[in-house]
Parts: sequence; structure tokens; C-alpha cells
Amino acid sequence: MKRIPPAPSSPERIVRVGCPAHNCGGRCLLIAHIQDGVITRLETDDRPDLISNPQLRACTRGRSYLRRQYHPNRLLHPLRRSGRRGESQFERISWEAALDLLAGQLQRVKDTYGNSALFVPYGTGSYNQVNGSQVARRLLNCFGGCLGIWNSYSWGAVNVATPTVYGTLQTGNQRQDWLNSKYILMWGWNPAEMRDGTNSEYFIKLARQRGARVVCIDPRHSLSAAALADEWIAIRPGTDAAMMSAMAHVMISENLYDAEFVRTHCLGFDASQMPPGCEQAESYRDYILGTRDGTPKTPEWAEPITAVPAETIRRIAREYATCKPGVLYQGAGMQRRAYGEQVVRAGCVLAAITGNVGIPGGWASGLALQAPDGGPLWNVFPPGPNPVGACIPVFLWTEAVLRGKSMGKPDGVINLPDGAETLDNDIKLIYAVASNVLINQHANVNRNARILADESRVEFIAVQDNFLTPSARFADLVLPACTQFETWGVQDGWKYGDEVILLPPLVAPPGECRSDYRICAGVAERLGIAEAFTQGRDERGWVEWSLGQFRQRRFPELPSLDEMLESNAGVYARPVEQPAVAFADFRCDPQKYPLPTASGKIEIFSQQLYEMSRPEEIPALPKYIQEWESPFGPEAQRYPLQAIGHHSMHRVHSTHDNNDYLDEAFPQRLFINPEDARHRGLQDGDLVRVFNERGAVILPCRITTRILPGVVDIPQGAWWTPDESGADRRGCVNVLTSERWTPLAFATAQHTIMVEVEKTV
Repeated sequence: MKRIPPAPSSPERIVRVGCPAHNCGGRCLLIAHIQDGVITRLETDDRPDLISNPQLRACTRGRSYLRRQYHPNRLLHPLRRSGRRGESQFERISWEAALDLLAGQLQRVKDTYGNSALFVPYGTGSYNQVNGSQVARRLLNCFGGCLGIWNSYSWGAVNVATPTVYGTLQTGNQRQDWLNSKYILMWGWNPAEMRDGTNSEYFIKLARQRGARVVCIDPRHSLSAAALADEWIAIRPGTDAAMMSAMAHVMISENLYDAEFVRTHCLGFDASQMPPGCEQAESYRDYILGTRDGTPKTPEWAEPITAVPAETIRRIAREYATCKPGVLYQGAGMQRRAYGEQVVRAGCVLAAITGNVGIPGGWASGLALQAPDGGPLWNVFPPGPNPVGACIPVFLWTEAVLRGKSMGKPDGVINLPDGAETLDNDIKLIYAVASNVLINQHANVNRNARILADESRVEFIAVQDNFLTPSARFADLVLPACTQFETWGVQDGWKYGDEVILLPPLVAPPGECRSDYRICAGVAERLGIAEAFTQGRDERGWVEWSLGQFRQRRFPELPSLDEMLESNAGVYARPVEQPAVAFADFRCDPQKYPLPTASGKIEIFSQQLYEMSRPEEIPALPKYIQEWESPFGPEAQRYPLQAIGHHSMHRVHSTHDNNDYLDEAFPQRLFINPEDARHRGLQDGDLVRVFNERGAVILPCRITTRILPGVVDIPQGAWWTPDESGADRRGCVNVLTSERWTPLAFATAQHTIMVEVEKTV
């Protein structure tokens, strides 16, 4: 007999709410249907859709969020390790015992070593102001501080490189201005999958409909190349700066560059523009024409490096130089490589010499935070001052575990106390909140596991999350956290956008889950700093405080929390009728409105970098430098294939890897070109072993012409699942990546990987 479900006992509620996001690259609106305390359905934005104020439509990750929200493997109770670290052996304990344990360990490490031995790692698994790692950072700062971090995994090289050219990160026009462009180069940029601001792909589509030619340059035929571009150009990973240099050669030799703009607004283009004291140094023109090194950077020079035909390079150079105004938008993946700073600076210089800076429909390139105000505020929740002061590059946390006491300015450490040359501690306690960076998302997973398994190094690890992630497996204490549907939050746009989106709690948390804020408040109480931490506010109180910050710093007209709740709009959005253009004032009058660079101009030649005296790795001009793992190096004899790990629609970094709907739609596979598969005797669907000296990954292969020969792709974020031999069986690309960092920004170079592939027996 067919079972008849019971009738609902309460009326359905419909609430407009922000998507939990998890740093996906977007900020979208969901419509949640709630019945009897359960979210039964999720839809997306139904407001009028205008170019000035477009709908914030959620992608498949947001729309399938209930498969994560109600996953049977949610953490429900505090857990204490009962076996060896990494063995996933835990016992259930009470919240009282858990909070006592964490507070006691924080106090012990502080008393034994000092506050600089405490560490909160980078983590973006929860991004709604009152949740996530910033809450734990506030807790420790109230407790006397902790070792700090600077920079990010996502934008490490571009954050540092962009200001060497422009003096600022605010180099982007508002996206509605893309509709004024005639030519758009999507260089390593894939907004259809990773978003890069809600609706970025939508604005590219509209620009194309209005006549813009769109060209995608990428090693793989991405969803963006398929859906948005007129042309796909496959390029060898890590060689983008070589193609950009060759394009510059075409522009200079054929007199296609904007000579007047270069003369009035730029520094270092030729010998007549060199800064004082650097008159004899190599200029950009010298480098491109090969005046000093004897190697003109022609398209023919670039072809064997990039795998892009010389005639294609020549044509793209002419198109970008003459189809104006134009956009050269740089994706972030190509700067997560060895010497990632060079491709950022090279793209900025191409934008400058073509005169596409400071004009409607143009684009200055670089990080491109939006004009006029830099765009979204990201984190307004206050971590408070950190009494420790010292900060390490975010990517070097494993180094600070192994050799913190020897790390100083040459290792990128900043804000050392007066007279100190190195840190005074190694990391001894890690409190990871909404972060899977301890294992899964950091480079060289097997190395990380060995480091964390050694209890003589990090003496205590606490992990706070929704699931027993690979990082949580190495915790001494695991704390079950709410999802963002179970607590208060608020967020504004992601890099671009003029919105504030509310996240009120929709349902009660399962089991004994608590919000990140409530957990930290409980620890603060035990440490005697509750009042300093909470300032008398609960989660809702901090949301109201955050709205006040948005009102003060960006949106004076922003409604109150009560007004937003009463309207159930879910979002406040300011229409963009006249999109702002970065550097418009500078373009009109560079003397009256100089850039915040040392010269006040666009610095093609950086005196700051020149004075570092490291020209082989940190040249004063943007140059192509062969990577330390490369098809052109001796390592290619053993590991002949380049591997990349793109951001997939399956996951937001590692979040959603256990979402069965997304796994079905976007299964984890190795993508390999038919030519490379044929040489290895592979058939589509074969189980293959991908390996190098750092480890091995076993997963099915997908043979496709949508990737350049010599390159394989393992979508990043799959949860590390080693078998008895140590080989990963889920497809975690970070088993293969290197912990080596870029020379200037001390940033991740995780996309610089050489591997071999073989069929498993």
C-alpha cells in the first residue's frame, strides 16, 4: 500500500535569503520554502531583471544546497580524538568538556610559549560576517593575539603585482561598462564556472550580443569558452607572459600601440622614460625587441613556448590593439603559478600600451577591484587589534610549523617587533574554523599529513566544521558548526556588485551544532574575556552592527535590519546607471590626478622591484620566466605532462564534494587529450594513476579534445581519500602539487605541476 505522507502541521514560510556562498565567487539570492522547520525547496531570485540591477541568480551549487544541508554525515556532536592523529578515531564528548578542553589548551600554549605560538589558518568555508575564521581570529586577539597572516590563496600574486604597476588594486570598471567594449580577451578566466562576481558571465553575454568579439585563451575549453566566446585559443600553462610579450612585439614593431598615452601616462616604456638613477637599465622596449639579450620576443619566438601558432598571436595582438575599447581580463589561475607575478604585470602593461586604461569600455587589468570605491567590503566583522603583530604569508603556514623561529623578512614575515629578526615561536596550536586548508586545500597533501601527524610540532589542533573533512581527521578536537541557514549573517557583493544580502536563520541546527560565534563566545567565557569578545552582542546584534558599517562606508541609504526583515526582499541593491571607470580622472589629467605609484604614472618599469636586485626571479619589467617544473626542464623526462586543477561547478573549493547531486552532474575525472591517451593505451573511462614524486592519485579518465595536448586537468577540491598504499582514490589534485611559493608575493604556485599518467592494473 502506498504510504500517504502526513499533512503539514504549520503553514509554509517563504524567505528570501543569501546563498551560503562559501567564497564561490558570487553572492546570490535564494528563495527558501520552509515547512514544519525543514527547508523543502530552494529557488532563486525572482525580482525584475534590469541591466542596472540584475537578478542575483544562483548556480547549481546554491540550488542543490539542500543535499548538503541535510546530508546524513553532518557533524552533530563534539568529538575528541581517541586514536593517532589522522586515523579518524574519535569519541563523543559534551560541549562543556569540549569548550573546557579548547580553552585549557589555548591557556597552556600561551603560558608555555606565548601568544605567537597560536594560529588561526586561512579559511573561507563560511562567509557571512558573523561566521567563519574571522570570529576565531577575534577570539584570539582578545586573548592577547596570535600569529597573523597576510595575502590569500586565491589572489596571492595579483594582490602584490598589481600595485607595482598602478599603485592600487582598484583597477576595474563597474561591469555594466563591459557593454561598451568592442573586444574582450578572457585570458585564463572562467566566470561561467567559478563566477568571479555574480552575473559576470551575464554581462559578457550581453556585451557579445551588442557586437563585442570575445576570445578565450585557456589550456582547456572551459564552460566559459563554450558558452561565451567566439574563439578558443589553447595555450600551454605557465607561458601566458610569453604570448603577451609577443603581442607587445607586434604592437611595437607595427606601431599599433598608443604612443601618446604611453608618453604622457607611463614610465619605463623606452630609454627616454626611465626613472632617475635607472637611466641605464633595460627598458620595456629593449626587452621586447631583444636589444639587450639578443632575443626579440616575436610571435615566432613565442610559438614553441606557448603552443599558440605565431600567426594567431599576431592576429590577436592586432585585434586587441585596434578593436578599441577593449578588455583584457586576467583569470586568477595563471597567477597561482611559479612567477605568477609576471603574467599579472604583463597583462597590465598590454592594457596600458594599447591605451585601454581610464576609458569607457576599456580595462586596466590586474586584480580589478571595482571603481569608484573598491567594491564590496568583504569582512566588516572586527577581528580587533592583534597584540602579536607579526604576520606570515598565508601560504607559508607549514613553514612556520617547521621553522617558525628562523623565519624573518626574507621569508615574507611582516610586522616583527622592533629589534626582532625572526619569529619567536613555531606554531604550536592551530584553531581551524571553516577551513579545509590543513590538509586538502594546501599544497603537497602527503607532506601536510606528515607534519600534522607529528604531535611534537603542533601540540593541539581544533577543527570547527560541518563535516569530518580531511583536515578534521587530523584534529584533536572536532566541533560541530551550524551552516549559514542555521544562524544569522549578512554579506555584500563578491569583488563586484552593489548589494547587501541578508541571511537570517531559517531552521534550527541539527543535533548539538552551534554557530561559530556561539562556540567562540563559550571559549571566551572560560578564558575570562567574554565581554571583550561579545561587546554584549549576540549574532543578530553583530548583523545590525555590520549593517551600520555598510551604511557608513558604502550605502548610507541602506534600510535597517527590521525594515529588511519586514520587506522579506532578502537584498538591498543600488542600481548602476552610469558605470564607474577606473582611472578616468588620471586619464584626463595625470598631473592633477596622479596614480599612487612612486612616479604618479603607470609603472611599466618598477624601480621598487629593480632595487630588490633579483632580476632572475623578480625583474623590474614583466618578463616570461621558465617555470621550475616545466615541459622544457629535465623533470619532463620523467613527468612529461602538465597538470592543472580548475575550479569546477561541482564544488566551491572543497565545499560540496560530498553533494551527491553535484557529483552526479560533474563527476571527478582526469581530463586528457586523445593524443596523450593514445600514447598511454588509454580508453575513455579507464581508471588511471596520476603521479609524481610527491604522490599518486587514482581516478577515471575522460578523453577529450577540449584540453591541449601535453596537459591534463584534475578539478580541484576533491576530498583526499588515501588507500592502504597511500594513493588518493578521490582525485585530490593537491596530492601532486608543490609547497614552493612565488618569489615576490610568497604566494601559492600550486598550478605548476608536472606528472605522468598510466593505466592502473
